[in-house]
Amino acid sequence: MPTSASTNTTEQAQRGAPQTRKRSTVSVQVQRKWEAYQHSKDPDVRQDLLNHYLPLVRNVAGRMALGFPKSVELSDLISTGVIGLIEALKNFDPARGVKFETFAVPRIRGAILDELRSLDWVPRSTRAKAREIDRSTVKLENKLGRVPTKAELADDMKITSNELLAALEDVSGTTLLSLDELVYREEDNRQVPRVETLESPQNESVLGDIERQELRAYLINAISSLSEQEKLVIALYYYEELTLREIGEVMSISESRVSQIHTKSVGKLRQMVHERFGL
Repeated sequence: MPTSASTNTTEQAQRGAPQTRKRSTVSVQVQRKWEAYQHSKDPDVRQDLLNHYLPLVRNVAGRMALGFPKSVELSDLISTGVIGLIEALKNFDPARGVKFETFAVPRIRGAILDELRSLDWVPRSTRAKAREIDRSTVKLENKLGRVPTKAELADDMKITSNELLAALEDVSGTTLLSLDELVYREEDNRQVPRVETLESPQNESVLGDIERQELRAYLINAISSLSEQEKLVIALYYYEELTLREIGEVMSISESRVSQIHTKSVGKLRQMVHERFGL
């Protein structure tokens, strides 16, 4: 009589046998395709091999995506990884006794990293500075139990405080934020797109800009209607930024006369603007 343990072992072996045979069959088929491709370079066989190894690209891209910002799309990583797979397939030699997966993974990763570097607008030196600052900050936080001061951080990195400030300023310009990203408002703790939390410190508006442009254009025409003497006083006072005394010397008239001309011309302009805009 067989024991219960031996029965369970037999059942597990019977269940595992079909899976083992299936994997073995697939391996044999892939090996035959490699042999056929090495001899014929048939594009159909090449496509079959690429289709077979596509899951490898998805696996590599998926693991790499965990360390990238959300702005990096997984589909883009996979598309770039396929280029690395094609290059690996082109250069692979089964006679060397190395599994294709072992040969292909570094090339898939390299293709993805090369593409990301080519799209990165930040210099690699700046990225290196950011990583160095992050490493030192984390190390000091674990050691001190608090956020390190800039002096402590500079001392750990073996640079001066001025060099650290310059590096922090350089690194600060590398952070990109999405205006569509959902954030919490401070007022009601409600999630809204980041763009809705932005405010202009001058409270400017498109309508205000249009009104200022219209007023500026009207003032140019209004000044042209002044007398030559009045236009000269306005130009010297507001554009050349001369004093009333200096204007009098330029125009060979007294300072009090310049003041009268200035007051009269400004009064005319104010009256015209009031009639035109109601201001």
